[in-house]
Amino acid sequence: MRKRQIDSSGFLFSNKALAALILPLMVEQLLAILVGLMDSIMTASVGESAVSGVSLVDSVMMLFMTIFSSLATGGAVVAGQYLGRKEPDNAKKSVNQLVWFVTLVSVVITVLVYLFRPFILNTLFGQIEPDVRHHADTYLLIVSASIPFISLYSAVASVFRAMGNSGVTMRVSILINIINITGNAILIYGFKCGTEGVAVPTLLSRIVGAVLITVLLFDKKHELHLSFDPKIYRFDKNMIRRILYIGVPNGLENSMFQLGKILVLSLVSTFGTYAITANAVANVFASFQVLPGTAMTLAATPVISKCVGANDYSQAKYYVKKLHIITYICMALLGLVIFAAIPLILFAYDLSDLTAATTQNLLLLHGICAIVIWPVAFVLPTMLRASGDVKFSMIVSVASMWICRIVMSYIFGKFLGFGVFGVWMAMILDWIVRSACFLFRYFSGKWKNRTVI
Repeated sequence: MRKRQIDSSGFLFSNKALAALILPLMVEQLLAILVGLMDSIMTASVGESAVSGVSLVDSVMMLFMTIFSSLATGGAVVAGQYLGRKEPDNAKKSVNQLVWFVTLVSVVITVLVYLFRPFILNTLFGQIEPDVRHHADTYLLIVSASIPFISLYSAVASVFRAMGNSGVTMRVSILINIINITGNAILIYGFKCGTEGVAVPTLLSRIVGAVLITVLLFDKKHELHLSFDPKIYRFDKNMIRRILYIGVPNGLENSMFQLGKILVLSLVSTFGTYAITANAVANVFASFQVLPGTAMTLAATPVISKCVGANDYSQAKYYVKKLHIITYICMALLGLVIFAAIPLILFAYDLSDLTAATTQNLLLLHGICAIVIWPVAFVLPTMLRASGDVKFSMIVSVASMWICRIVMSYIFGKFLGFGVFGVWMAMILDWIVRSACFLFRYFSGKWKNRTVI
C-alpha cells in the first residue's frame, strides 16, 4: 500500500482533480441532452413532420459543431502540452490564436450555409415530404445565425477544460439550457409557435452562452486567459500550424463522420416518416446511453495532453486505463436505467405503434453495444489524438465510416430489407472495426513521442 502511495504522489491528476474535471462534464452533457430531449418532445406537439424536419437540420448543425469542436480540441491539446512542459506563455498565446481563428472560420461557414440553403434542403436531405421540408427550412433559416457563437463557445470552453476547470463550462451550460427550455415553453405552449418556438430560443441561448464564457476567459486570474492586446491577435503561422496539426485531421475525421450520418439520413428518409421519427427519437436517447463516454472524451484531452507534454508516458498509460474503467462502469449503470425507462419514453412521445416498436428495437440494440464496444471505439482514439497521434485515427475512422457505416447501411437497410434497423446494424459494425484498429495501435506503442510542440 505504501508503494502505491509513493508511486502516485507525483501524478499530474489526483482522484479529486479527476472528479472535479469529469463530474461537471457529465452534468454539462446531461443538461445538453436533456434540452435536446425537451426540444424534441415540445416539437412533437407540433407534429411528427416537425420532429423530422428539426432532426434533419440538427444533423447539419452537428456537422459544423464537430468542425469547431475539432479545431477547439487542437487548441486544447497544444495548450495542454505547453502546460505539461511548463511553458505558460506559449500556452496563453495558443489560446488567443485559437479563439480568433475559429471565429473567423465560423463566419465564412455561416455565409456559405445561407448561400447553399436550397441545396441543403432539396438535395442533401433527399426525398422528404413537403411538410418536413417546410419545418426544416424554417428551423435552418433561424439557427444558422448561431454558427459563429457555437464556434466561439467551443473554443473558449475547450480552454477552460484544458486548465481542468470544467466547472465554468458547466455553470454556463446551465444558464444556456435554462434560456433554451424556458423559451421553448413560452413560445410553443404560450404563443402557440411551431418550429420557430424551438429555433429562436436555441439561437438566443447560444448567443448568451458564447458571450458570457468569452467574457469570463478575459479574467487574468485564470492560468490561461484572453488578452486585449492587439499584438496577440496577429497571425502566428507556427502556432496555427500546431493547432491545425491536431484540428484538421480530427476535423476531417469528425466531419466525415457527421457527413456520413447525413448521407445515411437520406437513406432513412426513403423508409418513410415513421423511420425518420424513430431514428430521431432513438438518437436522442442513444445520446443518453453514451453520455459518460462523451464526457470522458472531453476529459481525456487535458489529462493525456498534459502527461505527454511532460513526456511522462507511464502516467499517460495509467490514465488511459483508469478513465476507461470509469467509463465502462458509468455506461453500464446508465444503460440499465435507460432500458428500464423505455416504456416511459415511448409513452412521452405518443408515437404510432410502428414508430414506437421501431424506436424500442433501435434503443435496445444501441444500448447493449454501447456498453460493450463504444468506450474503446471513441474514448481510446481521443486519448491517442491528445498524444499527437492524429493521422492514424483519422484514416481508420474515415475508412471504417465509409465502408461500414455508409456502404453497409445500404446493404443491410435497403438490399437486405432491414430498413432503419439495418442502418443501426451498420453503425455497430463500424464501432467493432474501429475498436479493433485502435486497440492494436495503442498496444503497439506507436502513438508515443508524437508531441506537437
